[in-house]
Order: sequence, then C-alpha cells, then structure tokens
Amino acid sequence: MDNNNLEQITFGGGCFWCVESCFNMLKGVKSAISGYSGGHKDNPTYEEVCTGETGHAEVVQITYDPAMISYEQLMDVFFFLHDPTQLNRQGNDIGTQYRSVIYYKDDAEKAKAAEAIEVSKQSGRWQGTYVTELTKFDKFWPAEQYHQGYYNENPTQPYCSAVVGPKIQKFKKHFGELGMLNEE
Repeated sequence: MDNNNLEQITFGGGCFWCVESCFNMLKGVKSAISGYSGGHKDNPTYEEVCTGETGHAEVVQITYDPAMISYEQLMDVFFFLHDPTQLNRQGNDIGTQYRSVIYYKDDAEKAKAAEAIEVSKQSGRWQGTYVTELTKFDKFWPAEQYHQGYYNENPTQPYCSAVVGPKIQKFKKHFGELGMLNEE
C-alpha cells in the first residue's frame, strides 16, 4: 500500500459497527474508522448523537489506496451494505443518525458520488426511491474507542449476533468471491 497516495471517503449507511467491520476487510483499505459527521455540535458523544439532536450521522471514514481499490468499488460496497431507499433508518435502527449519506470534498467527488448512486439504481439491487444525501464534507469526529472494531470485540452481543453478523457473512461471501477481501 502506498501511504503517500492514500485518499479518504466518509459516508453513513446505518449503524457504523457493520459498515466499519466490512470495509476493514477490503484489500486496499488502510483503515475504516467509526465516527460522526454532518452535525452542529463539536466532539459529540455517542449518547448525544443517539438523541438525534446533534444533526450528526453515524459514519465511517475510510482511508484507502486508489491504486488497489477504486472509489467506484468502495461505492459498490457501500450500496451493498445498506438500503439507500430507507429514509433516516436501517431496519430497526431509526433516526437521522442512521441516514444514508455520502460526504464529498469537492465538485469532482460530488459528481463521482452522484454517478455511483445512478449505477446502484440501475443495478436493480434496491427497489424504491433513493434517499442517499450528497453533503459537503465538513468535519469528522472519531467515535469513542469502544466503537472501533466493535463487532470483532463483541460478536456475541445480541445486536451483533442478530443483525451485524448475518450482514457480514453475506458481505464476505459476495466480496470474497470477487477476490476483494484480505486474507484472514
């Protein structure tokens, strides 16, 4: 991995525990960090974000090597991992903090994100109107340390075993067959 040419992308697709775990398995991803973006409060806590009153979304900030994994491939994974037609929710996780959102840094990245949404729509993977927001990136606040790698540390926690685990298994099967995962 060429640490001099790394890029970052930040997006939200529901609970960050699953999204972060999956992205950390991909070849070309140096790190996926759970955190918060899009709100009006500096240094928000998980408890504050969960109220829905800070305006933040649960997000994952991914640092990756574009020579090893493309922006388009990352977007394909993003749209695989969550339902972009559910407004302010993913399954039973309800609230604006679970919204589908892509944070872009400049007009070129905004155009690539808009194109990725169209590609996903054309794939037919999800039926319904896409509600994924395209929002100018402002700040990223890392989540508390106990959220980082949460699924790996807590696979038997009820939410993890019932919701996150099955989603990760589906992800591993699909992207493993494509040869996109790191060796375990």
